[in-house]
Amino acid sequence: MAAKLRKGDKVVVLAGKDKGKEGEIQQVLPAKGKAVVEGVNIAIRHVRQSQTSQGGRTPKAMPIDLSNLALIDANGKATRVGFRMDDDGKKVRFAKTTGDAI
Repeated sequence: MAAKLRKGDKVVVLAGKDKGKEGEIQQVLPAKGKAVVEGVNIAIRHVRQSQTSQGGRTPKAMPIDLSNLALIDANGKATRVGFRMDDDGKKVRFAKTTGDAI
């Protein structure tokens, strides 16, 4: 199945503690059905000090379920993603709200 959300897409969170926050997808984990979004679902991770790096508490973006994310269209609103064939016969993603190709 083709991926509706990909790395680099600008998305908005639909549900959970970060509802309404926007960010860019940094990584997609298709096997788990999750994605890591910049600035969303932040957790504090404790890092042990080593000879090369300072230890301490560092914020880290954790994966969030793909079902809780929606793509942001050209108007800045959340939209669903569909697939269609373009003029060249290539399969492209498009925003359901505006009909524009992504």
